[in-house]
Amino acid sequence: MRVSLLVALAVSVLAAADRKLLAPLDVFELEIANSPQISPDGKRIVYVREGADVMTDRRYSSLWMVTADGSDHRPLTSGKYGDTSPQWSPDGTQVIFVSDRDGTPQIWRLWLDTGHIAKITNLPSAPANVTWSPDRKWLAFTMLVPERGASIIKMPDAPEGAKWADAAKVVDRTIYRFNAAGYLKPGYQQIFVVPAEGGTPKQISSGKFQHGGPATLTSSSLAWSADSKAVLFGVNRGDVEKDALNTEIWEFSIADGAERALTSRKGPDHSPKVSPDGRQIAYLGFDDKYLGHQLSRISVMNRDGSGSRVLAPKIDESVTLVEWAPDGKGLYYLADHHGNTGIYYCPLDGPVKKVLSDIGSSRSASGAGGAISVARNGTIAFTRKGPDLPGDIAVLPPDGTARTLTGVNRDLLDNRKLGAVEEIWYDSSKDKRKIHGWIIKPPEFDPAKKYPLILEIHGGPFANYGDRFDLEKQLMAASGYVVLYTNPRGSTSYGEDFANLIHHAYPGDDFYDLNSGVDAMVAKGYIDPEQLYVTGGSGGGVLTCWMIGRTPRFRAAVTVYPVINWYSWLLTADIGTTIGRYWFPGMPWDNVEHYEKRSLLSVVKNVKTPTMVLTGEADYRTPMSDSEQYYQALRMLGVESVLVRVPDEPHGISVRPSHHISKILHIITWFDRHRAGQKL
Repeated sequence: MRVSLLVALAVSVLAAADRKLLAPLDVFELEIANSPQISPDGKRIVYVREGADVMTDRRYSSLWMVTADGSDHRPLTSGKYGDTSPQWSPDGTQVIFVSDRDGTPQIWRLWLDTGHIAKITNLPSAPANVTWSPDRKWLAFTMLVPERGASIIKMPDAPEGAKWADAAKVVDRTIYRFNAAGYLKPGYQQIFVVPAEGGTPKQISSGKFQHGGPATLTSSSLAWSADSKAVLFGVNRGDVEKDALNTEIWEFSIADGAERALTSRKGPDHSPKVSPDGRQIAYLGFDDKYLGHQLSRISVMNRDGSGSRVLAPKIDESVTLVEWAPDGKGLYYLADHHGNTGIYYCPLDGPVKKVLSDIGSSRSASGAGGAISVARNGTIAFTRKGPDLPGDIAVLPPDGTARTLTGVNRDLLDNRKLGAVEEIWYDSSKDKRKIHGWIIKPPEFDPAKKYPLILEIHGGPFANYGDRFDLEKQLMAASGYVVLYTNPRGSTSYGEDFANLIHHAYPGDDFYDLNSGVDAMVAKGYIDPEQLYVTGGSGGGVLTCWMIGRTPRFRAAVTVYPVINWYSWLLTADIGTTIGRYWFPGMPWDNVEHYEKRSLLSVVKNVKTPTMVLTGEADYRTPMSDSEQYYQALRMLGVESVLVRVPDEPHGISVRPSHHISKILHIITWFDRHRAGQKL
């Protein structure tokens, strides 16, 4: 027995020695399991498995199924397609999903007993929010109904055979382009129903209102009434350009399109969920106080819209997703606490209970969102993430222990050395406030050595980092850097007051929170104080510029798709006009001094740090024009700087896997170039 144990240990040591460091090409190997949907009987889970293809440089997704006991795990679809949004039929015999396997996104239906797949629709635009009616007869969805674009002139006819240029496009809406969607086609998103066996779609909403779609800032989901006679949806049917967040829960009759609002408060009401007995509706939202960050809470009302009340009004966490318990006596929900997501149970009457903590992330500055799905027997399927777990499917049986059912990256990560992740708390030099963060160390970390440090700053700014897998930071650690990532003031999951410390004051004192984190790392003794680097994207790009405008301690910086000039950003970004009402005291022309004070151009003359500016050319969230302003200012000031433009990429720079690799390598290589004593 002792010999066998020694042999096993030797094999384990040799296997560990053979493991390689994580490499940029592993972007193509990494897979993500998300969007779990548990069958009504709680025995099977369908989920979306995402991956990338190195030959086509594209991301694809397919549907997989795993049994709740983990005994059977297999693909339901395959191929180089985008298969998404699975949903079980009420009887658990079939699954509907959205796929582009026929060239355009359509609704498809899968029979589990035979494996047969059939296309249900032939739609002119992509469907979204696809939902099966309780009686199994209908599918509801949202879709763009195009309109003729605005026109001012009448052009003369071109001569026969002539090839003239494309016509001019007239823009007459405030929100006319959107990040990742590009320039929006004229028209409005409407709600439709179609027979579940296929047929002609029927439009049941009307009016010049956006029932979902990229131009809405408050997302919602469709829900059916228990009798399958009406559809519920969170819609802004007012002046969306002036009051974008003011949505209400509306009811639409599938018989005649009759519509009525069930809520009326000032602020967002969205994502309705009908109780199992059909008598109550739960939904998310808040009373709008025009704060930078406002907690989304659960409300419950009677089916007719009467008797609305907020459940657990004193919880200091924002609810991101909610599902009814099978007995209708309460609701399960997801919320972030101290950077990590937990599953909670909120009874209709009584205190909130934590069901499971630290399952990963429901919504964050990095990575895909999580989800939960509840079966009729109370079994919960959910997405689980962790420091070495990019995303897998897990299950929590009633009165049982949570189990992770999949291991979609085991083949990759079992052969890679990852950097160890360590939690850190420290005091901000501004006010001794406790700041939370994490450290990733190089895989071959030696505490006796001195390491370069990268301070990585999250975007949002109302978002958070947590104890979860992060490919970009792990690749930085694999390149020999210690990486610090923190949740400075303004971050979510530490209460509404902590987030709103930056209300009308961003960027500001977050500098002290971040700078104190660097001090805390240097005090550990294994960081070289002459080898400090800083980077971040979006809001993290803002704070990167804020840091190097306030201190010369960093040897090099990479600001990724930043906002530089708040005045010009508000006039060019897809969400600028709305955010201007929440992050600032008013419009820029009425508050010029305030906008200038928060502008990164106000501190650019202090910058001595060699800086790379890195942005996607199709970024409409933080448009390229802001990056160009900062780059030109640095050049005029004689600061070593480069501007990197990534073609066809929106905010995030990860649509094409090769562009994601390029983004990571540009950051690491820029820092490598400026490391003291480094020969390149």
